[in-house]
Amino acid sequence: MRILGVESSCDETAAAVVEDGRRVLSNVVSSQIAVHRPFGGVVPELASRKHVEAILYVVEAALEEAECSMNDIDAIAVTRGPGLIGSLIVGISAAKAIAYALEKPLIDVNHLEGHIHAAFLDSDLPNAPFVCLVASGGHTALYYSKSLDQPPEFLGGTLDDAAGEAFDKVAKLLGLGYPGGVVIDQLSEQGNPTAIDFPRVYLGKDSLDFSFSGLKTAVVNFVRTHSPLTYRVEDLVASFQEAVVDVLVAKTVLAANMKGVKNVAVVGGVAANRRLRHKFEEKAIDNRWKLYVPPIHLCTDNAVMIAAAGYGVWKRKGFTRDILTLDAVSRWY
Repeated sequence: MRILGVESSCDETAAAVVEDGRRVLSNVVSSQIAVHRPFGGVVPELASRKHVEAILYVVEAALEEAECSMNDIDAIAVTRGPGLIGSLIVGISAAKAIAYALEKPLIDVNHLEGHIHAAFLDSDLPNAPFVCLVASGGHTALYYSKSLDQPPEFLGGTLDDAAGEAFDKVAKLLGLGYPGGVVIDQLSEQGNPTAIDFPRVYLGKDSLDFSFSGLKTAVVNFVRTHSPLTYRVEDLVASFQEAVVDVLVAKTVLAANMKGVKNVAVVGGVAANRRLRHKFEEKAIDNRWKLYVPPIHLCTDNAVMIAAAGYGVWKRKGFTRDILTLDAVSRWY
């Protein structure tokens, strides 16, 4: 079964063709980083306009790369949410138009479920329940899943800033550029992660929720009260990154222990962070986990994960019954 995936939840316009939920035939992404870099973050109105300009081109490119025509496609999977409404509407409108005009089935996909599927595209499927950390610019949450054929169970999420959002805001504060996560990851390699003792917020003994606004404020206060001559930026960002990573890892360990699982996945844009990957690799050895982390190019938003998840949604509940009434949702578990 060949599925054309369409993704436009934030600032990446993407399309891909995936066969039977596993075999990637194409993967095309049009990035908007250069558009949003001057603002230090995603500007929703600009993002939606750029999606309008790019959406048909990326679909055509994905079909060409897969060496197939629309007639070879069995269904279209599209991100319904969560995300920026204006951005989501562009992808959904394109997918609906294609599905309606060519009488192809349409599958609506949760963006976060897509990220979860990305962890298993280049590895064996988990043969037991697993816990998954989704960490990106817009989301930080923990999920429990008995299998990829079932919707994940929400365990806890951020109460304020997402982890990736905190990276971007700290990078903007320091004038390091956008996207902040990439810059901080690179600079941290040259810094001391124990140089500054930034706070770790755990929100109680058994809490699986996250909070990064206090850490962000601690960085702001430090910069305001210290002369730039008294510290190295490399040490500051390394210490900040270490605080974020410590919380993400600790909460995931807690979730895995609470659910009694030995399969753990880490996905989303922040999963590309080298320090986070290293810490999770260490924990996997210590706890005898089977660790699933996507390759770097599948950590950030892409349509491969949407097409793969679409295959799972199709097996679980079938297609969207009324194509024309499908609408975007900004929040969805």
